[in-house]
Amino acid sequence: MAETLLQVKDLIKEYEGNRILDGVNLEIEQGQVVVVVGPSGCGKSTLLRCINALEPIQGGQVILEGKTVGKDNLEELRQKIGMVFQSYDLFPHLSVLDNITIAPIKVQKRKKEEVQAEARELLKRVGLEDKANSYPRQLSGGQKQRVAIVRALCMHPEILLFDEVTAALDPEMVREVLDVMLDLAKQGRTMIIVTHEMQFAKAVADKVVFIDQGKILEEAAPEEFFINPKTERAKQFLNVFQFD
Repeated sequence: MAETLLQVKDLIKEYEGNRILDGVNLEIEQGQVVVVVGPSGCGKSTLLRCINALEPIQGGQVILEGKTVGKDNLEELRQKIGMVFQSYDLFPHLSVLDNITIAPIKVQKRKKEEVQAEARELLKRVGLEDKANSYPRQLSGGQKQRVAIVRALCMHPEILLFDEVTAALDPEMVREVLDVMLDLAKQGRTMIIVTHEMQFAKAVADKVVFIDQGKILEEAAPEEFFINPKTERAKQFLNVFQFD
């Protein structure tokens, strides 16, 4: 049986008196790809931000490798959890190579030559080896998102979080980013993916988590969730999408 890497226990997140996450419980195993789906505004992205301690929580725990995430171990946590955002968040004044290598060099105190060599190898793997010296303004949306993924990988995280990373992309650019994520899944990377791309979710997930109104309503293997959802709410949600 695979080792549990991350646990979310009874997580509560409130914002201005509104409960965004209401007692969420979730376990992620080493090497598992978990896809989180649900209607807009249900709390999916907030869950990722709470896991990565980008949002304070009002109740419950996030436990990574047996350690409860708190103020005293945030720096350690941030190095073990990589997050890729919808908006890329690349530094416009830095080259692609510098965007990728700045954190491993400054935060992890790794050797510049070693980090740059790894960054170039990762860029080659995602088809961007010729863009190392380019600046974000010279890249397409899909290329920026692939750079953001490489930047996260270069920190050697234990787990990768993807927050609707294709939502801001033109349709023809979506495929190139999803292909990179599929490749990461094949490599055995541990990932939590928030997405509206249901066909992709069906193809990549080991487990699908369906959230609505801040609660997990279903948790199942993709073949079970997409073919035979248990709750009426999940059936309503899936009826919007066409599946082969």
